[in-house]
This record gives sequence, structure tokens and C-alpha cells, in this order.
Amino acid sequence: MGLTLGLVAHPGPAPAQVFNPETFTLGNGLQVVVLPDHRAPVVHQMVWYKVGAADEPPGKTGLAHLLEHLMFKGTKSIPPGEFSRRIARNGGQDNAFTGDDYTAYYQSIARDRLELVMGMEADRMAHLRLSEDDFQTEREVVREERRQRTDTDPSALLGERLGQILWGTHPYHNPVIGWDDDLTRLTRADALDFYAHYYAPNNAVLIIAGDVDVARVRALAEKTFGAVAARPTPERRRPGTLPPAADVVVTMHHPQVHQPELSRLYVAPSRSADPQGFAPALAVLADLLGGGSTSRLYRALVVDQPLAVSVAAWYRTDALDFGTFTLGAVPHEGVETTALARALDDQIQRLLNEGVSDDEVARARHRLTAGLIYARDSLSEGARVLGSALSTGGSIDTVETWPDRIRAVTPDQVMAAARAVLGQRDHAVTGLLLPAVAALAPSPSASEPPASGDRP
Repeated sequence: MGLTLGLVAHPGPAPAQVFNPETFTLGNGLQVVVLPDHRAPVVHQMVWYKVGAADEPPGKTGLAHLLEHLMFKGTKSIPPGEFSRRIARNGGQDNAFTGDDYTAYYQSIARDRLELVMGMEADRMAHLRLSEDDFQTEREVVREERRQRTDTDPSALLGERLGQILWGTHPYHNPVIGWDDDLTRLTRADALDFYAHYYAPNNAVLIIAGDVDVARVRALAEKTFGAVAARPTPERRRPGTLPPAADVVVTMHHPQVHQPELSRLYVAPSRSADPQGFAPALAVLADLLGGGSTSRLYRALVVDQPLAVSVAAWYRTDALDFGTFTLGAVPHEGVETTALARALDDQIQRLLNEGVSDDEVARARHRLTAGLIYARDSLSEGARVLGSALSTGGSIDTVETWPDRIRAVTPDQVMAAARAVLGQRDHAVTGLLLPAVAALAPSPSASEPPASGDRP
């Protein structure tokens, strides 16, 4: 397939176009990004740590996500459970999430409470307290979350299996929530060690969006986060190669499946690790193929034939290593998933043989750039996009120049990206999710007498 890790080389930075951020770095290494938006007297704070499930030690899957839960257990000045209660008492909301490459914590609150939330986040960056009882309780909460969201969800179970096959020994093959056997073996010492290694200001990005200005944020950041000492953090070591080439089909039957599904995942460059510059063209390709009711696959498989009731394509760009290009479809009643898979293959081959037109590329470019304009209306969207980029090897420039790079995509570039990813099935996996197969009746034992009317 020829995909290797690297960074995109771009000519000099273009003028800011999307979120217009301002940034500075504290003496302890914490990068601070400010996104002023004065339309409402509210702020949105995010702290992104450059560590996720793919950074976990072998045999300790789920540790990054478990630590995310444990970060709400308190410090010397904030008792267990009090963090979120304080936010709520002050009219705000808070939460957190973990991915393969990052862990993020966020709060939305009135602008005059910004110092409060900055101080609380800085406090738990440096002073997490964790009792054995709190650890044991939260570990069981995570195990129950796994049982509810994964073990009883056929789509999630299939997704885990597809990930294992697609990634091989690469750490992306582990689910973010972890394997239950590993979760049962995690200890309080594991969590505290992971915290001590990775939760440092020089391994984090602070993003403040909303009714603020850079001068005020700088002063508050120095007062709160600036008091947290920097410390050495481990180098993020990842394999830069893919598993051995294979084109695999996984068929899963499950008693809870009533509507079959088809999923196909391809390994693709990410926006940060894209030595050949395919990322913008892959984004256009995903929209062109499955970005809505006017897309190629929708017209071909839902409207014209019809073989499917829905079809979609999406491209995951926010990864430190490789990204993914995914196709998904739900077959029409009475249509076998294998027949839908063959029709999907036919459409991909048609794309590779016939190419794409100027008009459909132009329409996809327009939809994508329009979506970026709408993203400015969300207080949290800029913080999310910039945070995921900065914690996965990207930069502010990679985000701010994205619209120009989308507008510059040509049909030839789309086809080059399509041939590199969709044209190489050696790093793809297809999943077919089907209802359970009725159990076959056992054959009569040779020692049993024949049933009445049967010949011996």
C-alpha cells in the first residue's frame, strides 16, 4: 500500500481562515490557545493531554480511560465527586473523553467563572488523590460501562473484531475502553503511575473559547496552570509500519441483530501523518462517495438499484499515526449483505476505472468548506478541532489552512488518493453483521433406534 508515517510539508503558513486562534506557551511548557467569541457571556475550557489508549503499557488496556474517570475523584482541596458538583452549582457543565491518542476534559460556564474552572483543572493536573476504595469502585463502573456499551451491542462487538484484524499488533487494535481481562488486573498503582508519567503541563494543551481576550487568559493561566511544575514525559513510541497485507471479511451472527449491516475499513493517512499529501483529497473523496443523498454510492445503491436503505463514507483524520477511511451500508429488505458487498466493490472499481468529474469534486469541495464556516457558530467546535490536531502531531496552521487545501483539491488528486487507499485492498477489512443462524438439529446417534416410519 505504501503508507508510511510522516508529516505533511506545506509552503509558508496562510492567513488564519477558520477559527482565528491566538496562542502562547507558559514557562512550564503548557501551550495555551485562545478563541475569542463575544456573542454570548460564556466560555468553554478544554484541557487536552497528549496520551490515550494507544500509549498504554502492554496488558493494561483501558488504563487511559479509567484514569479519565479517576480524575474526578478529587484532590486535597476538592473532595471526591465535588468537582462536577461545583461546576453545576455555578451554572456550568463538564465532562471528559478518551481516544486512541488523547484524553480531554472540558467545562462550559459563565465567563466570570473562568478563573474557577482554570484553577480546578490546574489543581487536578498536579494533585490528584486516589484512595483504594475509589479506585475499586470506579474500575467496576468502567467494567459495567463496557458491558452496557460493548458486550451487549453487536455493532460494537464487530467493530472490536474489525479493529483487531485491521491493525494487527499496532496499539490501535485495542479498544479504548479496554479488554475486560485487563481491566480486572489494573491496580491503583497502575493509575497513579500513568498519571505521574503523562499528566504534566508540558504534555498538555489548554484551549479557552468564548467571551475572553488573550490578556485575561494569559494572566489567569499564569496564576493557575503556571504554578504546576513541568516534568519529563515518555516519548510516544509507535510502530511506523502496518500488519502483513491481507484483505479480510468478517461475518458475525448475533441474536440481537434485526437489521444487517456492512462495514468496510481501509487504513489511510491521517492529517498529521500524510507524507504524500493525500488528506485533503481523501476528505473530498469521502464526501463525494457517501456524503449525503446526492453522493455517488447513495445514488447507485439506494436510488438506482436499490440494494441499500442507507450508505455512507467517512474519513478519520485526527490520529497520531494512520487514519481510517470507512464505508458503511445497510441492505434493503431481502438483499443479502454479500450481494450488497459485491455491488459496493463494483462501484469502487467503476470509480477507479472511470475517475471523477470536475463538477462532483467541486460540489464536494463546496460542501466541506461550507461545513467549516458553520463550525464557527459552535463555541466548542473550534476547541475540539484544534485540540485533536495539536494532540496528534498537527499544528494550528494545519487547521487554519485546511479550507484552502480543500479548495485546491483537483480530480487528479482525488484519484491518486483513491488508488492509494481504495485501490489497495491489502490493508482493508469488511464486516458483515447478520442475525443469528438457527441451530441445526443434531443427527441421530448410530446407537439410537430409527424414528417411526424411518428405514434402518
